Amino acid sequence: MHNLGINTETFNPRILYIFKRKYKDQYNMKSHCHDFISLIYILSGACTYNINDKLFQVQKGDLIICNPNVYHYRILNPGQEVTEFHIGISNIFLEKLPPNTLIPPDTSPVFRMVKYEQDFLKCYNEIITEQENDEPGCEPLLKSLVMKLIILILREINPEAGRIPVEKPRFNFETYDKLSVVNAIVSFINENYMNEISLDKISKNMYLSPVYISKIFKEEIGESPINYLIKVRLSKALELLKEGNMTVKSVAKSVGYNDAYHFSKLFKKYYNVPPSKIKEEAKEAKKEYA
Repeated sequence: MHNLGINTETFNPRILYIFKRKYKDQYNMKSHCHDFISLIYILSGACTYNINDKLFQVQKGDLIICNPNVYHYRILNPGQEVTEFHIGISNIFLEKLPPNTLIPPDTSPVFRMVKYEQDFLKCYNEIITEQENDEPGCEPLLKSLVMKLIILILREINPEAGRIPVEKPRFNFETYDKLSVVNAIVSFINENYMNEISLDKISKNMYLSPVYISKIFKEEIGESPINYLIKVRLSKALELLKEGNMTVKSVAKSVGYNDAYHFSKLFKKYYNVPPSKIKEEAKEAKKEYA
């Protein structure tokens, strides 16, 4: 362990966030930096990253390590998409490096996982599975898995391990890439609105506390996650009702409401018209064009 710069007595990283997210070309990312270490692993796809005004072409298998105060942002060309795995960590102290840094400041921030790629991916899968299952003891086990991941990264980028630079929650946290986290929550809601969703379920999926989720979501979107969920569900319901092929009860169930009466009350409150009226209008319109 000594050759990796780790002191076993003080190796106690703090995990700030863990999430996986797919980004498409319509996603515009602003240049930003953190006061902690940001790890970004490319799971699939490709894109360009601007890191401290230098461009790096990244693809599946590449790892981006951004030390604190390193400005970076993602660039996606039309038709491009990329799936990334993000971890934010602090409280890292390695020998011969400034506090809370994983690589020397003058080192390329992009690496290719080669020698330890399979071990890295196995550890990644364990992290995601543990995060999703959220069983008793989840937090300490996740922390131990992230510690293992960090060691695998250090082994990979250590000169003796054959580093190949590529040129081309419940853990409480104070700051993070809020926009990425909020967009991940938005994607989760958009992809799962038809299922049973609660703030607690979102927090477990994102590994963030419900209080922080509500706070950052309202800051970025202007409303609570649950209000956003309701809007998505009702918007999808309106589309289905205008097609005129489903009963109100079936529409309600298809957008995540088992109680058709509750759904109808929400729908009328939001659109000032009952769902049955939309369905009838759709039927009449079909008759006219028949």
